Amino acid sequence: MKSPKSTSLKVFSLSLGCPKNLVDTENILGILKNFKPVHSPTEADLILLNTCSFIQPAVEEALEKIIFIIEQIKHLNPKPFFIVTGCLVNRYGIEIKKEFPEVDLWLPIAKQSQLTSKLEKYFPNAFKKSKRVLTTSSYAYLKISEGCNNRCSFCTIPSIRGKLKSKPLQKLILEASHIKNCGVKEIILIAQDLTAYGRDLGYKNGLATLLEHLANLEFSWIRMLYLYPGGINKNLLNIIKKYNNILPYFDLPLQHAHPEILKSMGRPFAKNPQKVLELIKEHIPEAVIRTTLIVGYPGESISHFEYLVQFVLKNQFHYLGVFTYFPEQGTRAAKLSNQVTSREKQRRYQEIMTLQQEISKKWLKTWKGKKEKILIDEPHPEWPTLFKGRTWFQAPEIDGFTYISSLNASPGKFVLANIEDTKTYDLIALDISD
Repeated sequence: MKSPKSTSLKVFSLSLGCPKNLVDTENILGILKNFKPVHSPTEADLILLNTCSFIQPAVEEALEKIIFIIEQIKHLNPKPFFIVTGCLVNRYGIEIKKEFPEVDLWLPIAKQSQLTSKLEKYFPNAFKKSKRVLTTSSYAYLKISEGCNNRCSFCTIPSIRGKLKSKPLQKLILEASHIKNCGVKEIILIAQDLTAYGRDLGYKNGLATLLEHLANLEFSWIRMLYLYPGGINKNLLNIIKKYNNILPYFDLPLQHAHPEILKSMGRPFAKNPQKVLELIKEHIPEAVIRTTLIVGYPGESISHFEYLVQFVLKNQFHYLGVFTYFPEQGTRAAKLSNQVTSREKQRRYQEIMTLQQEISKKWLKTWKGKKEKILIDEPHPEWPTLFKGRTWFQAPEIDGFTYISSLNASPGKFVLANIEDTKTYDLIALDISD
């Protein structure tokens, strides 16, 4: 096993899956003293792989990464210390440990904060009490809770991450203040269910209260991801309207539209998800709405699917993602009859995504010729005056980019730009503040 030859511990870290995992990775990196990030497992003293196992493709990706890293370092002597953490460890535990004896430490999510005590004998004096290390410059995620109390029939999250456990308000304000002091312009609230924030702590209107505190910290942009549709109410919408820096961007995982499928899924707003959309549009007409859908859920007939297609056509979602249903081990839905064939799932997936491409293309064309404030995320690796950035209606990682030509842009900076052209998911812009 490698020991660092200098005062800097060389660390290769890789975070798979959702932003919640990225926050966990950044918190782990925060306890390391004078570490140096490296770009290859073969350069590292310490390897940290944070995994996802929400659905089968995520499990497969995590296993592929483990195998890849093992292959990369097997010829080294001494070898880096290899840690695997995250949802894969929580979900499969001892079963997966037996498959990969080459991994030095399998770290459950609940024990990530105890990493120091587990590694001190291997890397003495490599740890410190510190705040989270941010790995993005223009934006940062604020994870406001862990786990989920909803019991959707297809979902593995409660069994992996446990019940809802909200972070106390004052801790979140301190963490957000640290993020603000690092110069971050956009803070993005994440959780498995944002609208449930604080219920376990006895808070009334917990998310709305948190938003007001964050708005007063004067972030340029405050964005919310994973708003459970059943938790949208007039009080929350009024807070969003009140503050200019709270973006009217709604990420609503509806999953389906037909009442029979929603009931089988265990979604509490099963009777009519249309009401949630109408409530948002009534209070905030300029709202941008993203959703995710599942096709091929057990028992989804052709008529159920056509109902979903008409729902998409009617609402013209600005952004929409589609998953084909996977019968995840341990979920209620996996035991249901009338499973849809893989081929039919793919056909339904392609139909909705093709439809959404046209909706997205048509909507983005409405922005051509307009002037928008663009937050710069990163420079283009080959073109020195080309940058990737985002407008207020583009969330990082899940929506498109704005490609902007600029002489003075840099990551974390806002520039005023004219939208010159539009694509299916992306915008092309020219910096007019030069």
